[in-house]
Amino acid sequence: MSEHTPTSCSVKSLYRRDIDGLRALAIIPVLLYHSGTTLFSGGYIGVDVFFVVSGFLIAGIIAREVDQNQFSIIRFYERRARRIMPALMVMLAAVLLLTSYYFLPSDFAKVPRSAVWTTLFVSNVGFFMETGYFAGGIETMPLLHSWSLAVEEQFYLGFPILLMLIARWMPNGRTAIVAAIAALSFTIAVVTQNSSSGFAFYLLPPRAWELFIGVLLAVAPLPILKYRPLKECIALAGLTAIIFSAITFSKNTVFPGVNALFPVLGAAALIYSAPGSWTGRLLSTRPLVGIGMISYSLYLWHWPIIVFTEYATEKPLDGFQSIAVIAASFGAAYLSWRFIEQPFRSHGRLSRNATFVGSGCTMAAVCIISGAMVMTNGWPSRFNAETLRLDAASNDISPARADCITLQIGGLRPRCHLGANATPQTIVWADSHGVEIAWALSEKLRVKNAALIQRTRASCPPIIGYKTKVDPGCALFNQDVMQTIVQNKNLKNVVLAGYWAHEAYGKQAKALDNTIRTLIAQQRRVILIGSIPSQDYNVPRHLAMIAQHHGTSRVNMIASAGTPRADYKMQIEWMQPYMQSWRGMGVIIIDPAVLMCPKDTCLMARNGVPLYFDSHHPSMSGARSLVSIFPEM
Repeated sequence: MSEHTPTSCSVKSLYRRDIDGLRALAIIPVLLYHSGTTLFSGGYIGVDVFFVVSGFLIAGIIAREVDQNQFSIIRFYERRARRIMPALMVMLAAVLLLTSYYFLPSDFAKVPRSAVWTTLFVSNVGFFMETGYFAGGIETMPLLHSWSLAVEEQFYLGFPILLMLIARWMPNGRTAIVAAIAALSFTIAVVTQNSSSGFAFYLLPPRAWELFIGVLLAVAPLPILKYRPLKECIALAGLTAIIFSAITFSKNTVFPGVNALFPVLGAAALIYSAPGSWTGRLLSTRPLVGIGMISYSLYLWHWPIIVFTEYATEKPLDGFQSIAVIAASFGAAYLSWRFIEQPFRSHGRLSRNATFVGSGCTMAAVCIISGAMVMTNGWPSRFNAETLRLDAASNDISPARADCITLQIGGLRPRCHLGANATPQTIVWADSHGVEIAWALSEKLRVKNAALIQRTRASCPPIIGYKTKVDPGCALFNQDVMQTIVQNKNLKNVVLAGYWAHEAYGKQAKALDNTIRTLIAQQRRVILIGSIPSQDYNVPRHLAMIAQHHGTSRVNMIASAGTPRADYKMQIEWMQPYMQSWRGMGVIIIDPAVLMCPKDTCLMARNGVPLYFDSHHPSMSGARSLVSIFPEM
């Protein structure tokens, strides 16, 4: 995604306009996807197209120079530094500056920390450890897109050395070795594709095959396509595969892995067959070539612009905002390409030593400044006391949240024993909405020298038979929880909690009914907690921003005018036909709306205290309010 210099680009060919057009075909879906254009729900596949292009171009340069015994690893990294570093460092400086101006303390530290990762080209590892690409909270991650740059640079740390070793010891086996490594990487990608940990998405081992496909195009002795109809068909098929995946894939598509074959092989087909074809002529048109030439800067700048816009407006892009952000991204990209990329690519302006020294100094400066920003603990002096108090609710979470929730990473976390040192008679079985409720309930039980077991898994409702491609481990988790309940007769109370307003959960109404009936058949008392009303905003952030700019009186007014109660009731309407039956079986149903929606709207805060730590999870304050109306246990 980062090598865009229109110079000789492979062992077999010189600069090709159609490849710049292919870059445009990669960046446009990414830009439209990130800016909220629903037509391109799979626009993220543009990154995979970039990987293939990058592998083809850089492998061609290295292989040609290695074959001619002219390769210099110093010269290679000089080219990389000239190409990558100037625009990247300017973008990082802009992001850190805007973060210092806009971001609240609860969001602040994430950015300089990720700036260090980005500078050292390990952000893919950092984001893998911290979040998922489709997970919530990305509106506070203006450097999330840097993961793909990290993958490329990690690849190019070892790849030149690999080609040199092959040239020295197995010169006739280059294609076979590259193909074998690509096959191994693809196998890893397929084996891990169902893991929702982000391993297959972020890390180099399952991504390397995409770059190696490009490498094979550059170094393998592929036959020249002389039959025009075949050339046209292959090129058209490649274009179709990319467009098909960009339009039909979504965040629910299992990706990467097998599905990545569509954009990857589509890009490979275009690189192989586009020259001289009608599709190649299309890709060589001036608008697409122009976009391709600025695609690196366009990729660098579009995501921070989107993130800061959404952070300032507190809502996803739509309509005019999307158009404005796209336009701003193109403007920033052109300026970056014209006044940063182009000048620094010139050897006459900057010597090799100056390039390396300058790169090292700017990297060190970014790391030092970022480290200092992290040490400010959010730089709270920028805000008034009320803003800080409300923002602090973002951290009003269960002390055991990190330890007692199973994330979507396959395994089963140990069962959490909360409350007193006593035999648990209660189990909280829930998705992430039950975490704070479990802790609040354990506080109540501890006073009575009682305890509970918490079994919670993110985005996994307590429904036997619930299956989702996003988290294949959910079904296994729920089976394990049910087995625990059946085998442990001491667990007399089963508390079920979930984000029942979630569209996917409503499709499992019958399965939830069967789960409840199974528990009743086991002679357990079932306490079903209704869905927490979701809000349109991240509540602590929204109220804190209002406090900063409009004062406390405005906060109190906004806090009482959240989601309309009617909208909330409509979201959980699928549960209504079952309510009477469940109550008839002895199920105790706790309706959060009794406390959180006393009138026509649902509260964001009560007595100035936020009831949420984001837009839909209850804070500890909200959970304690809810537990206050629980039956005795």
